Amino acid sequence: MSSTPTHTVSWHSKALEEIVSNDAGRPVLFTNARVLTMDPLIGTMTGADVLLVGALLVGVGPGIITAAQDDNAIVVDCTGMTVVPAVVDTIALVGGRGHRSEYVATLTPGNAGDLLVVPDGLAPDVASAQAALLSRPEQVRALVAAGRPVLWAGAGVPDRPTAPEPGIPAAQDLARSPRLGVWIDKNDFLHQELTADGRYDETRGGRPHAYQGRYWIDGDRIDYLDDLGFWAFGEFRGEELHHAGYSMRLG
Repeated sequence: MSSTPTHTVSWHSKALEEIVSNDAGRPVLFTNARVLTMDPLIGTMTGADVLLVGALLVGVGPGIITAAQDDNAIVVDCTGMTVVPAVVDTIALVGGRGHRSEYVATLTPGNAGDLLVVPDGLAPDVASAQAALLSRPEQVRALVAAGRPVLWAGAGVPDRPTAPEPGIPAAQDLARSPRLGVWIDKNDFLHQELTADGRYDETRGGRPHAYQGRYWIDGDRIDYLDDLGFWAFGEFRGEELHHAGYSMRLG
């Protein structure tokens, strides 16, 4: 990453400290910005505010700043800045979603607090702002993911999430996992055995070893790498394992 210019180092450093140490659930308000919401109803606003509470964007538009003191909000003055979605819903942009409620990655109240703050001159539109993130990251004032800063004043935020190491993950210690055993769907068609050595073995319609490979569990998510080379995933929901349209329980 390029070195951070001196004039951006102090960009709301106190606000950043407050956001990073925010354990009390204080709202975070980006105020007085030009906001390209990409929401077809809301559109573009100038002199507007974007309000985050936790991981969610809960308000957008002018005048929210009036309640900042009442709500003990952390205020970030974005005069001269443009706020855009950090991710763009390209399907929605080409008319591929039939309802506004289906839109994702827009600065719409209720959506995830994923946003990008850049100087107005770098953001005539959303595409240009996002291009600046990739080509001129030192100019980015803030990149926020689910309400948590990732970049601030052109530099990485301490203790931010980082990408997993590339390559196949190391084997997990699964000896005491309560999720080991044979998972069976309600029609008794699919049997998926998870073993302590991090391997799975599927029987389908009585056909043994239909699929075999490695698996990793991260929280309630399970990732599969089949010996044929493809990746798949499942999700544990209570006592059920959901995978590829099947709902299974431990047999």
